[in-house]
Amino acid sequence: MPDPRERPAILRITEIGEPVLHRPCRPAGPEDFGSPALARLIDAMFATMYVADGAGLAANQVDVDLRLFVYDCADDDGVRHVGHLLNPVVEAQSPGRPLLEDTEGCLSVPGARATLARPARVVVRGYDWQGAPRTVVGTGYFARCLQHESDHLGGGLYVDRLGRRDRKDVLRRTEDLRAGVLAEREAAAARSDWTGPAVACASSCRCRAAESVA
Repeated sequence: MPDPRERPAILRITEIGEPVLHRPCRPAGPEDFGSPALARLIDAMFATMYVADGAGLAANQVDVDLRLFVYDCADDDGVRHVGHLLNPVVEAQSPGRPLLEDTEGCLSVPGARATLARPARVVVRGYDWQGAPRTVVGTGYFARCLQHESDHLGGGLYVDRLGRRDRKDVLRRTEDLRAGVLAEREAAAARSDWTGPAVACASSCRCRAAESVA
């Protein structure tokens, strides 16, 4: 298990065009569940997500070929959801389901955002780091987050869902904004003091900025 006194690593975030982002990730297997390496990876992904000011982060966004994502995202009622999922599967939805249009961005497409319609409610089934089944229900922006991260693990990015003109505009704006966004992340990493879930603390302790995986 991770040392509660050890600061999690800040990992490099992969960017659109890198092969790992554009192919399906491998499913987690028995060799992954419950392993110290998986616990360290989850802590590092949370730390990296916070430095980049994200609401979710998939493993292939830190150059790891694994069906895993972490999240810290509020829904449209202001309820905060923090967690992780391995081998997530988004439950199929019937035609005519309600859709919400909202702006969407991606840490791997730095700086740019675009409007995209997604289902207003989603159910995702997967497993926690120890292999226990989990079901996560998301509404509003949290539903968008869950779908966005699940797309990543299938080798897709939100820009793949855009029309040709909107995609081209996003890529142009990313080219213009990328250097500034990466500089901000570097500065945030330098001042980060988040040490990850404190495994020695009670579950109610306020120092737990994210769920403990150990």
